[in-house]
Amino acid sequence: MQIMELPLAQIRRPLPRRTDPAKVRQLMASISTIGQQEPIEVLEVNGQYYGFSGCHRYEALQRLERPTIRCRVRRATPEVLRLHLA
Repeated sequence: MQIMELPLAQIRRPLPRRTDPAKVRQLMASISTIGQQEPIEVLEVNGQYYGFSGCHRYEALQRLERPTIRCRVRRATPEVLRLHLA
């Protein structure tokens, strides 16, 4: 597993996400002040990136119009991806 800065636009979010607007606003304020502290978890499958966690951080960075997000990237097989989608 490695830590990488990835463009937000390259991360696919295949599952619907539910976020708490207050938590997103809180994270936006924190990220604006001290930056993103905790990476989100991302699966890399055949060169494509899939995010299943870190929904609040992802949305906060999107709203702040940041081009990238710090990610903990784990390589996975298509079979592992299917398990996440089940």
